[in-house]
Amino acid sequence: MSDKDLVVLGKFGAVYGINGWLKVVAYTDIPEGIFDYTPWQIKLQGNWLPLQVASWKRHSNGLIAKLDGVNDRDLAQRYVNAEIAVTPQALPSLEEGDYYWKDLMGLAVINQTGYHLGEVSDMMETGSNDVIVVKANRTDAFGKKERLLPFLTETVVKSVNLAEKQIIVDWDPAF
Repeated sequence: MSDKDLVVLGKFGAVYGINGWLKVVAYTDIPEGIFDYTPWQIKLQGNWLPLQVASWKRHSNGLIAKLDGVNDRDLAQRYVNAEIAVTPQALPSLEEGDYYWKDLMGLAVINQTGYHLGEVSDMMETGSNDVIVVKANRTDAFGKKERLLPFLTETVVKSVNLAEKQIIVDWDPAF
C-alpha cells in the first residue's frame, strides 16, 4: 500500500508504562473517534503494516492504546512516532456539500472571473471556520505566494467540483 492509498488519522506518541501501552495522538475532530476506524495501517520503516488495537482508554487528557501482540515496553518502543492510517473506504460517507480535507488538496482555486489563484496546498481549522491555504501559481501582479481563504460556502466558496478538480470562489485576486 502507498501513502496515496491511505488517510492518516494520527500517530503514536511515547510508550506508557511497562505493559506495552502507547500514547495516541489523534487528528480526528473527536479524538476517541480514531478508534472507530479499522483496520489500522501503521507506517514502520517506510512500509505500511496492518495492526489491531486490543484495547484503548482515556488517560489524563489523552488516549492510550494496547496493540495485539505488544506486551512489553521494549516492543512498544518500535511504534513510537509511527503514523496511523486507514483506507478511504473505512471513513464514513459524507453528505452533499461536505468534504474530507484530503479530497480538496491540489484542487485549482479559481475566482468567478476566471482568475486562477493557485492550488489548495493545505487546510487549517480556526474554530469558527476552516481556512483554505492556496499556493499561488503565478508571478504576475496578483501572484502572492500564498493566500488564506475562509471555507465559507455560499459567501466565499461558490462551488467545489471534485471531478473537474476545481473550487470556484468569490475572491478578489488583489486581496
